Amino acid sequence: MAGLILSALQWLQTKVTTRAHRLLLRVLAAGPVPRHVAFVMDGNRRYARINHKKVAQGHADGYQALRRVLEICLRLNIKCVSVYAFAIENFKRSPEEVQALMELCQLKMLELCEHGDLLQEYGVRLNIVGRTDLLPEDVLAAVQRAQDLTKHNNRSILNVCMPYASTEEITTSVETCVREALESKDLNITTTAIEKNLRTTLAGSPPLDIIIRTSGVKRLSDFFLWQSCEGVQVQFSDAYWPDFGLFDFIPIILDFQRRAWQTSV
Repeated sequence: MAGLILSALQWLQTKVTTRAHRLLLRVLAAGPVPRHVAFVMDGNRRYARINHKKVAQGHADGYQALRRVLEICLRLNIKCVSVYAFAIENFKRSPEEVQALMELCQLKMLELCEHGDLLQEYGVRLNIVGRTDLLPEDVLAAVQRAQDLTKHNNRSILNVCMPYASTEEITTSVETCVREALESKDLNITTTAIEKNLRTTLAGSPPLDIIIRTSGVKRLSDFFLWQSCEGVQVQFSDAYWPDFGLFDFIPIILDFQRRAWQTSV
């Protein structure tokens, strides 16, 4: 009997907490909200060490955090969310960790294809942004299937950046601009042209408003360097990514709203 009572109390607490969170999100959504928020999901490995878990489990917990944070963003009516899931540089990590990350990516993409409830509920289109040609064939097949599943969704965008490097993105864009300039014999290459050919722009993403890096590290690590160069709020959180949640995000949204209101006065 005591066990049943305890279970009932825990269920009630969860229900009350969920309703309170949703009410809080509705209040925040009534103010100005960013169109595009990007996350450097850092700290999975340190989180794993502190919690005496394997590195692979730290990354798996990080994927659960992604789902949690994505739902918060969607409830706030944020149009576009981008996440730095795997850097090109990460291929230099141990073969065991790279293999674990690739297997986790494939698993989560296949789960999305079978249970794409969150993306379908909010009309989210999934874009994989980066050098997908570097992915193993089985992972690439899962990625393409997941993208195809959501390609007709048009309410929101989720950019999963993997394998990604901002310097590679900018270089590729400049190469495209040079090729187009030579073909048209108009050698005037502008910043507008470069921006138009960035991977995020080609994916239909609005301009970036906020970039957030977790784990207390204060650098961008070759992520969205071009997108972050003008008028973008750069925020750092001490929370490791698997621990990042609503109450880590609220001060960032409130700071964005404060600056938006100051600008409008």
